[in-house]
This record gives sequence, structure tokens and C-alpha cells, in this order.
Amino acid sequence: MQKDTPVVLINGLIGCLDHPALHDTLPTQVIAPDLLGYGTLQDTAPKLIDIAAQVEHLHRQLQARNVARAHLVGHSVGGVVALMFAHRYPQQVASVTSVEGNFTLNDAFWSAAVARMDREAVEQLLASYRADPGTWLARAGVGPDPRRLALAQRWLAHQPAATLQAMAASVVAVTGAARYPQQLQAVFAATPVHLLAGEHSRAGWDVPHWAERAAASFTELAGVGHLMMLEDPPGFASAIARLLG
Repeated sequence: MQKDTPVVLINGLIGCLDHPALHDTLPTQVIAPDLLGYGTLQDTAPKLIDIAAQVEHLHRQLQARNVARAHLVGHSVGGVVALMFAHRYPQQVASVTSVEGNFTLNDAFWSAAVARMDREAVEQLLASYRADPGTWLARAGVGPDPRRLALAQRWLAHQPAATLQAMAASVVAVTGAARYPQQLQAVFAATPVHLLAGEHSRAGWDVPHWAERAAASFTELAGVGHLMMLEDPPGFASAIARLLG
């Protein structure tokens, strides 16, 4: 990894990847900007939030930091943002790491469920997670401990229900479009794409055979699942450092 090429972390539907372990472990600048509707941008109107808008927002964020080229690491829904950014701005992407990113509509099953709910139902769902983050973690296969509970609370507070619904609907639209596989194949042909899965969640990741063959690498991280960066932040950071190195 060239030390002057930053790593840009792109969160999934829920959460924030701005974690000290990632800054401390990766041997280059780490950027984890708030996406539209997340963190400091929670007040963004839902009608302005979709995958294409996130790509342009991320582009502006990198321009503001004078970043000409970066490694993109996208988790789950963030994997779609990363790949669509690489499709839109290939010259600005040194590599993409898809951390169980959504390759097909099958992968976006939870987003599809959220997209079908009305706003009140999504608000109630998020409120239930916030009231009991331990149960939310357990349903994701993560054993709760004080550190993980604190991080889960931060993740769950990082976005409102309106953002979840807007992003979920956009992910369903993007991954379900007939042109999506061709867009992905164009990215794989032009840019090194690394695939990173958790041992406990790999079986549920719908990666097309062509993507496995075309990937620069495929890593399965032992002992963790889909929320690997919450479950084991140092281990996740070390895995990213190894595959980009």
C-alpha cells in the first residue's frame, strides 16, 4: 500500500466506521466521512438521499481534502456506494474492498424489508434496537460485551429512521436494476477489487461466480460475522492492512 494513498471507509445501512483501531492500524491516512443522512448530516432531507447522491457527496468530500486517489472500503450497503463510486470515478480509485457488499438483490434482503415498511414502522424498529442493543447484536450473531454494546449504541444513534428507509429503497433499486451486473463487471475489469467476508456470515453472501474469479483477493476473516468491524475492530483493521499491503 502506498502510504500517501488514503483509505476511505464507507459505512453500511447502520453505523459508523470512524474507529480508533482503524486509524491506529492502517499505515496511511484513514478517512471515514459522514454520508448524507448520517452523523453530523442526519438532518439531510430523505428525498436527497440515495446511492448516486452518496457517490457525489463522497466525491466532494475527497475533493475538499485534496485526495486525488484512494482505496475504498465499503461495508454491506457501503460496498454498493464504493463500487458505484469506482464506476463513476475510476481514475480516483486505487482499489475497492467490498466487505460483504451487496452484489445482488438477494444480498439486499434486509434493505428490501425496510424499504417496504412505512416510516412509523421503521422508526419503531430503530427505537427497539436503540432500547436493547444487546438483542440487536445477538441477532447479528455478535456476543455482547461492554465495548461492543457501547459501539452498538453509537452505531444505532448515528442515523435516523428516515435515512435507513431512503438508503434501503435506493439499494433495492440499484441492485435490482438490469444494468447493475454490467456496472460491477466494468469496475472489476478496471480496478483491483478485494472481497472480505466473515467466517460466520460467508455462506449468506451472494457473490456471483464471475466476481470471485475476477477479484484481486478473497479473504475470510475467522471468528467473526457480518458486523466484523464492530465485533473485532483491531482484527478487521489488521485484515484490511494485510490485503491492501
